[in-house]
Amino acid sequence: MPPSCAPVTDAEVAGFFDLWNAALATGDADTVAARYAPDAILLAATADEPRVGIEAIRDYFEEFLRRQPSGSIVSRTIVQSCNVAYDVGVYVFTLRGNRPGSTAEMPARYTFVYEFEDGRWQVAHHNASAMPTPVWRVAAGGGVRPQLR
Repeated sequence: MPPSCAPVTDAEVAGFFDLWNAALATGDADTVAARYAPDAILLAATADEPRVGIEAIRDYFEEFLRRQPSGSIVSRTIVQSCNVAYDVGVYVFTLRGNRPGSTAEMPARYTFVYEFEDGRWQVAHHNASAMPTPVWRVAAGGGVRPQLR
């Protein structure tokens, strides 16, 4: 018997990012890791190795959350099939800068693959890769900000 497909709209899929970003805002790595499936894979733009599973993902966010990240979507494409949804595009993270009171922005390409499993939508795969050719300029407040070309 084929699996039952959980209904989801593109707006709901877009909202999964908002829930994930709200989890970042808590500053709690366990809250962020709870958005991921137990066997999820994270390929982060700021990490050298894949993070596989909740514990490895939580450990990554312990470090990343120290920069007080906040993400915003620049552009996205959403594709769906039965119990799987893809959210692919470009986002920009605002991060705490190296100097007190400064911020930095990091644009990146992203892919979130969500799977409906155990009665809820979870991140099964998350890939972020830094934009290959940012143009840097000094931002107000002394931070460094890349601009998309």
